Amino acid sequence: MTLKIISAQQIEYEGEVTSVTLPGALGMFQVLNNHAALIAALTTGKVTYVTSDNQTAEQTIEGGIADIKDNVVSVCIY
Repeated sequence: MTLKIISAQQIEYEGEVTSVTLPGALGMFQVLNNHAALIAALTTGKVTYVTSDNQTAEQTIEGGIADIKDNVVSVCIY
């Protein structure tokens, strides 16, 4: 699946991943391949993802919105 982390200034990350863990407004949640379509509010925390070559990375965010659809996870952050 494709992960896109986008701020108002630039694309922070775009690439293939096997999982993404997000700080949702109601708690942390994980997105895997073929996840159901979803739009979720995000709070302050860390977006953690595993790349296709099995490397774990993370990005600290202040909040934002996640849009999950058709194996694309778009995370708009501020």
